[in-house]
Amino acid sequence: MTGLRCIAFTDKGFALARRLAAALDGTAVRCGGDVTLAGWTAEGFEQAKALVFVGAAGIAVRACAPCLKSKDVDPAVVAVDECARFAVPLVSGHLGGANDLARQIVALCGAQAVITTATDANGVFAVDSWAVRQGCTVSPVGGIKRVSAKLLAGEKIRLRSDWPIAGTPPAGVLPVAEGPSDVHLTLAAPAEGEREPLRVIPKILLAGIGCRKGTPMADIEAAVLAALQRAGADPLAVKGVTSIHCKGQEPGLLELCRVRGWEFTTFSPEVLAAQQGDFTDSEFVRKTVGTGNVCERSAVAAGGTLILQKQAGKGVTVALARLPFSPDWRWQYE
Repeated sequence: MTGLRCIAFTDKGFALARRLAAALDGTAVRCGGDVTLAGWTAEGFEQAKALVFVGAAGIAVRACAPCLKSKDVDPAVVAVDECARFAVPLVSGHLGGANDLARQIVALCGAQAVITTATDANGVFAVDSWAVRQGCTVSPVGGIKRVSAKLLAGEKIRLRSDWPIAGTPPAGVLPVAEGPSDVHLTLAAPAEGEREPLRVIPKILLAGIGCRKGTPMADIEAAVLAALQRAGADPLAVKGVTSIHCKGQEPGLLELCRVRGWEFTTFSPEVLAAQQGDFTDSEFVRKTVGTGNVCERSAVAAGGTLILQKQAGKGVTVALARLPFSPDWRWQYE
């Protein structure tokens, strides 16, 4: 995924688009010729994290309509008029960050943010904004509406966390240590057959992977999912995959990371061999790639602490490590 992309339709609008792109580390194009609105939008929905239309909101709405899938996968979409008077978040206001992007645009060009999400309009805690601010995702996405509805109705929500949360809870949020909850900050997969709370899931797991050359993506994915199940962790908690340099172009690994949206980091044999810890080393692996273990050592090299040691099968080894995580109660753009 790339970052922000801007499109404009007039010379004046293009000047603003370039200004925004420069400030927000993005790119800007002028619609016309080889750059078609439909093509640019479709490509952006597949590849970009945020799209800014410098022009009429109606143009943006019509362009985006055929591409819309779900608030948890669609990019942020903001429309800005070419006079920089208004910045209007249109798609993925919270999970995609369109509301915060609109606020950034306001700070850059003096526009007024036109934010219409109910929690923002009423100054109520937005659990999905909090999740994004804390580097988390949410599941099930439909549960956001239930939690927000309670807050908007003036009710309190019960929030349980597997970590201490720094700071003061927002109005309407009642932290609980046990028992039923509306929201659960956790790595755990949902319990089968139970009505689950809205889970806020930190993306802090690393899957260290070693595999035979040419191992199909399906076999690698199955091994990772089996390891996650054994650890009781949700696949949504995975931030990335780690391995050794010689696997950097392994088709099955690359395809898995592309499909799942996982980062992929590799390390040299020397770096892996230098890691300290209790690893499941193999002399055969050491002679083959220069270090006694790939999956465990690479996950630790990326900053993780092992929570599941090497699991092996069908030519794939997988280990799981957890990155540090220290949540707080911040949820609004600053």
